[in-house]
Amino acid sequence: MTYAYIVLELTVGLLLLFAMTKLLGKTQLSQVTPFEFISALVLGELVGNAIYDRDIGLGQITFAVVVWAVLLFTIEEVELKVLSWRGVLEGNPSIVVRHGVADRNELKKNKMTLNQLQNMLREKDVFSIREVEYAILESNGTLSVMKKSDYMNPTRQDFQMPVTAASLPISVIIDGTVQEDNLRQYGYDLNWLNKQLKSFGYAQPKDVFLAEWDEADGMHIVPMPAGQH
Repeated sequence: MTYAYIVLELTVGLLLLFAMTKLLGKTQLSQVTPFEFISALVLGELVGNAIYDRDIGLGQITFAVVVWAVLLFTIEEVELKVLSWRGVLEGNPSIVVRHGVADRNELKKNKMTLNQLQNMLREKDVFSIREVEYAILESNGTLSVMKKSDYMNPTRQDFQMPVTAASLPISVIIDGTVQEDNLRQYGYDLNWLNKQLKSFGYAQPKDVFLAEWDEADGMHIVPMPAGQH
């Protein structure tokens, strides 16, 4: 009975956490600001301690998570409506490099060393601070970099080349399975896909490991490795 109850508590905890994540939105996953970091720690402790404390049942777990979710949701709503709260809860971005010169005061304020700055710049394919016009340390800890014009990659406009509209490739087959939702979203169907496959010499979707369709470039197909049909 004890093991069954642990399974039940874990299942309920997982469902509650999933529901809470959906309620609060995707920014909770993509941006870990100081407030979100603390929220995740507290939430993990609430559920973890509740699961392994025999004196706490499902009712208390549910109540604790729901109260915490309501508090977070309320704060998120206040953030959206009260601009002054955003800086307090999310933090403010800091300009750590200006015109190729690292700002020592900003680095010190953010507890950041030059070595850390250089490492983050290299992750942005920048190997010298002199290449940087501005570097901004965002509130979630990532670094945004604007290069000096001399070090920027040339664009089609620089070469006076005609501009073409960009199109988004869609995966229509993954690991031999047709992605019917993607087909419908872009106005295609199985008959269209089968014709495309036959034009490339494939009899059926299970012969294809990956198929991508791009309005500009057409179909790109990666065959299924031999012996893995």
